[in-house]
Amino acid sequence: MTGAPGPLNALTDIAGLLVGHHHVLDPDATRGSGAATGSTVVRAPGGAVAAVDVRGGGPGTRETDLLDPANTVRHAHAILLTGGSAYGLAAADGVMRWLEEHGEGIPMDPADPTRVVPIVPGAVIFDLPVGDWSTRPTAEFGYHAAEAAGPDFLRGSVGAGAGAQAGALKGGIGSASIRFTDGIAAGVTVGALVVANPVGSVFDPRTGLPWGVGTDGPEFAGFRPATPEQLAAANALPVKSTVLNTTIGVVATDAPLDTLGCRRLATTAHDGLARAVRPAHSPLDGDTFFALATGTATPPDLPALPATFPGDLPLLDELCTAAAVCVERAVVDAIRSAVSVAGIPSYSELFGS
Repeated sequence: MTGAPGPLNALTDIAGLLVGHHHVLDPDATRGSGAATGSTVVRAPGGAVAAVDVRGGGPGTRETDLLDPANTVRHAHAILLTGGSAYGLAAADGVMRWLEEHGEGIPMDPADPTRVVPIVPGAVIFDLPVGDWSTRPTAEFGYHAAEAAGPDFLRGSVGAGAGAQAGALKGGIGSASIRFTDGIAAGVTVGALVVANPVGSVFDPRTGLPWGVGTDGPEFAGFRPATPEQLAAANALPVKSTVLNTTIGVVATDAPLDTLGCRRLATTAHDGLARAVRPAHSPLDGDTFFALATGTATPPDLPALPATFPGDLPLLDELCTAAAVCVERAVVDAIRSAVSVAGIPSYSELFGS
């Protein structure tokens, strides 16, 4: 795999995708009081081919059955990632309202272009113990996140990551991208956006380095091993005690994939999660990855394959490898960008920036 991060090193390096957040975050929030939750929306104006892979034992999702490649609808107009556990799925109603107001959705009446049905799959994290239990994303969160969507977006303790906790540390939103510079995927980009809220650990207790630097090496992102004092403080933190957790996200490419190719992309995204979080996919997580393909890039001609193989198989193999790496990097980005909330210490607070 030969490539480099895109200009933004973010999911929005995929032409046609936009990301927006809306959250409430009180500076004095605690476990049980104040506000610390939010929603993040990935918009795909005009729609994008979509799929999903759910691996965690406790998922909270919406419209995932619709994205089965055997089913009829092949496109999504937005993806909702949100806090609030199952309550937070209400934010999707606001995303749909925004999309309907802007004419985005499946056209259902040739005589009336305003009659559309937006497709908005979504997934939630369990963040209810951070802040007041009854403060959760509503339809207004989804509406405002969709309204805010653009190519530039904040990372860390924002949007759906406002109340996230990654093991013993503060979790959050992270993103990464890879743009291929040569080979059969030259000119194609892969990106990931992750809400890191796992029950599992995100750093090696022996070194303090994030597990997610394993593929690139710590030098790639400027990490160095922790001091003995930093390690002792980090390893003394209590383990995460909530019974529901979850890491959710979106991987995407501008390559022209079909729903089966998107499903494979979503599947291999979980490989990156398993490298960056230990353990991943537990019965206490609802780990879910959506995949989108905008088809806005034109890859080089592919080598001929036996007729029994999909024609885009060599390209798909490259994209899947990149998707896993992007997820690794996005998890690292999430914990590095997060700030302490409700007494949950951040990685930078413990180990330095």
